[in-house]
Amino acid sequence: MTATFRILLCQLNPTVGDLSGNADKAVEAHRKGIAEKAALVALPEMFLTGYQTQDMVMKPAFLDHVEQVLADLAQRCADGPPLAIGAPLREGVNLYNAYFILEGGEIRAITRKHHLPNEDVFDERRLFEHGPFAGPVSLANLRLGTPVCEDAWHSDVPETMAESGAEILLVPNGSPYYSGKFDRRMNHMVARVVETGLPLVYLNLVGGQDDQIFDGGSFVLNPGGELAVQMPLFDEAYRAVDFVEGPEGWKAVQGELAPLPTLEEQEYRAMVEALRDYMRKTGFSKVVLGLSGGVDSAIVATIATDALGADNVHCVMLPSEYTSRESLEHAGELAARLGCRLDSVPITEARAAVTATLRPFFFGYEPDVTEENIQSRLRGLLLMAMSNKFGEMLLTTGNKSEVAVGYATIYGDMAGGYNPIKDLYKTRVFATCRWRNEHHFDWMQGPKGQVIPPEIIEKPPSAELREDQKDEDSLPPYDVLDAILNMLIEGDASVADCVAAGFARETVKKIEHLLYISEYKRFQSAPGARLTRKAFWLDRRYPIANRWRDPS
Repeated sequence: MTATFRILLCQLNPTVGDLSGNADKAVEAHRKGIAEKAALVALPEMFLTGYQTQDMVMKPAFLDHVEQVLADLAQRCADGPPLAIGAPLREGVNLYNAYFILEGGEIRAITRKHHLPNEDVFDERRLFEHGPFAGPVSLANLRLGTPVCEDAWHSDVPETMAESGAEILLVPNGSPYYSGKFDRRMNHMVARVVETGLPLVYLNLVGGQDDQIFDGGSFVLNPGGELAVQMPLFDEAYRAVDFVEGPEGWKAVQGELAPLPTLEEQEYRAMVEALRDYMRKTGFSKVVLGLSGGVDSAIVATIATDALGADNVHCVMLPSEYTSRESLEHAGELAARLGCRLDSVPITEARAAVTATLRPFFFGYEPDVTEENIQSRLRGLLLMAMSNKFGEMLLTTGNKSEVAVGYATIYGDMAGGYNPIKDLYKTRVFATCRWRNEHHFDWMQGPKGQVIPPEIIEKPPSAELREDQKDEDSLPPYDVLDAILNMLIEGDASVADCVAAGFARETVKKIEHLLYISEYKRFQSAPGARLTRKAFWLDRRYPIANRWRDPS
């Protein structure tokens, strides 16, 4: 009789620190495994605690609680198939990122993560010890190797498991999204399959955590690198995968291949899911934002509507004497198309009062950016008051280009709790608006059709803080600015590299200077969805007090 082995893959969304809630999700998954007659129920890396826990994982009381909940989980899942789940492991003075096999009410086996990522958003060498190389665990009629996440991005751990008898590799992951990440994962896992000759299961977390978005996309590869199963990106999902033993070893039965979204859809979905989960996991249900009639606030309002539904999005127009009639009309049209509430709170009187208060101190000084920033800070003050009064999370609306060069007012338009477009360059904002007008999917709670008026996308960007102001009065055209920023930030390029690419040295030096002197603003800015490998926060860490400038 042909030997078979069924694994129920559970691509689920834990909440950091919600140990009881995550354990309940694991129990529910285990019950599904019993119903599916699975031989193993598998959850991703660090599922019990959520990921990433950052320094919380070093807190003794937290680890005490983890041990208690893990022991209780083993008892709750004592009857039925083994349960595989990630959690931290404390052994004496050492702490490990570990993967547990629970069976019969006890911890049956433990794999300790060996390779600890220490780049991008990861800081695991600060938190964990390197685990020893481990062999496979025997389950029913096969031997299973479990290289944990980063361990499968290197050849040594999977090869060691294969050499010590592993017949299938199950790789539990907490792998966050950035654009193009899926292809990179797939290439690494295909390499492991080719090297070991074993089928491989890649099981990833899904859901948002602060700035990071875990995009799921779990898959199964057969020997030779053939794709047998593909789970969806961004959605919670279960998938029962059958393995059959043949003369040449184990092989997964061909299953469903979920279609992969385009990169444009992935990027937009990441922003929507990041906001949706940030709200849910921090206890908010409604948002408020300043709607200017410009493109940035338009896309943020649209993302918020798609994430939360129009009834949970409160837009506020805060006009001054410099606000154009067109901006008022555009904001009203956008809110109407989205179906969001729109209030108007003029700031002219408040600005006049502040100006009068400061007049004795500013006597003899010409008006400058100070007066412009007063307008922005008044708007921040009023929006924060509404946020406090109504319990609505205030969203900020600065794109990555503006955040990079400090073209935003600290304690003004930077005030707020979350920024969905913090890692989206201005040129990508325009492209994303056009894309959203042409696409709609079931995961979007906003309406179909052209929700962003084309006039908003086409008009010259302006902060409208003085007469006839345009962004290009202070900055290069956004296609030039973004190209330079891409080189300086994403590519760590030198000034000479940018000049060699055809940009004027004077322009590059100006942008480099603005980038460095704006670090203090970013240090105090709201978190936002991570879309690239050089998002502002954990990916790119620079000193605030910094006099170095590229001499090239």
